[in-house]
Amino acid sequence: MLATSTFALLALSSEGGGGSLVDINPGLIVWTAVTFILLLLILKKVAWKPILTALDQREAAIKESLEKAEKAKDEAQRILYENQANLSKAEEESKKIIEQGRIYAEKLKDQVIKESKDQAQKILNEATAEIERKKEETFSELKSQIADLVIQTTEKVLGETVDRNVHKKIADKYINEIAKN
Repeated sequence: MLATSTFALLALSSEGGGGSLVDINPGLIVWTAVTFILLLLILKKVAWKPILTALDQREAAIKESLEKAEKAKDEAQRILYENQANLSKAEEESKKIIEQGRIYAEKLKDQVIKESKDQAQKILNEATAEIERKKEETFSELKSQIADLVIQTTEKVLGETVDRNVHKKIADKYINEIAKN
């Protein structure tokens, strides 16, 4: 049919020989309209339904893709919120652990300082006691030596032997009085 309309157009254009593009030719109009209507019918039967079906399928695929993208976006948003919540929780727990570590270190430091002070005080007390004991020991020894010297000096001065025990008691008495002052 398309071939007949083409031949008709050729026949019309060759008949007049002197027609211009703006001239109205009723035969050409009829054949063009018939060709157009036939072409529409053929396209409707052959191509229109497959084209509409393909467009509908494409529209459905695009809608499905958009829905999937929206779901994926919502899921990503949910996961993001969960991750932020987990991160906040982890930061909070790490702060608690750090605070507990700091408190433990502070207690440990205080305990070590207290033990060190106690140990130092104990050593100091022991040293003081040892010094006091040595001092007493030395003082006793010194008193004894002074008493012996006094007795020896007295014997030499008096030229006679004096009772050592009596003289020692007298010397100790005076030494004790001197030590108290």
